[in-house]
Amino acid sequence: MTRCFLMLCLLTGFAGPARAAVSVKDAAGQTVALAQPARRIVSLAPHTTEMLYAVGAGKQLVGTVDYSNTPPAAKSLPRVGGYSGVSLEAILRLKPDLVVAWQDGGNPRELARLRDMGVAVYISHPLRLEDVASEMRQLGELAGSSRAKSAADAYLGRLAGLRQRYAARPPVSVFYQVSSAPIFTVSDKSFMGPMITLCGGRNVFAALPLPAPQVSMEAVVAAQPQVMLVSHRDMLAMWDRWNVIPAVAKGARYALDADVVSIPGPRLVDGAATVCRTLDTARRQLGLTLD
Repeated sequence: MTRCFLMLCLLTGFAGPARAAVSVKDAAGQTVALAQPARRIVSLAPHTTEMLYAVGAGKQLVGTVDYSNTPPAAKSLPRVGGYSGVSLEAILRLKPDLVVAWQDGGNPRELARLRDMGVAVYISHPLRLEDVASEMRQLGELAGSSRAKSAADAYLGRLAGLRQRYAARPPVSVFYQVSSAPIFTVSDKSFMGPMITLCGGRNVFAALPLPAPQVSMEAVVAAQPQVMLVSHRDMLAMWDRWNVIPAVAKGARYALDADVVSIPGPRLVDGAATVCRTLDTARRQLGLTLD
């Protein structure tokens, strides 16, 4: 019987159960399996678009969403939607074999329909600085790119260098403001909290349970941050009259480039470097001695 089965396999080409050539587990805990590396990829978030270009999969990208403008080559890609939603029809017209989406992107119904239609969907959700490197490696594997490991290693190497350089800096308490009406900040459940820690800062709202919690003006005043960082310069003026806050009294308030510090792609390490330099500026403003 075994000999006959073997002969049948040789004659028909049957080689047993099919195995996926590429398989990874995404941030949602789901296995994403492809019979071969993806040839046509649609990215549904700016940060995943940046990751795909960084790992050498730019040539396989056939579509993306609004605000995916980095690197410059991404500007010429067809758009399939934006933060308010995506067009399932526009995605399907591009005939993707892989769709890369953001867990917080707000498109669960469309993603479920894509899976039902046999399109592989990878969910991205980097909450730690190191998650960016992990996802870059996974996306590189799905795209069959040999550059992913070196890109991820370079990113981690720069992070390690920043951590080593700023570990001994005098600690300063920091409030990071995402928006003004209402006031949203960050906790250590998001990548921005650990970024502050990496630079020798102490996030005053680190312990809150949500990655981007809403807080009151009274809570900010009570937290008494020595440094205030905002995602847009217009937010600085709302604190002008609050001289009871050390950051206001000492003039340690700074606007950051939100495009660099808030998009969890490969440029996030540039954002970390910006935060570290800004906190050093604040330390000088506060009269602290740098090591």
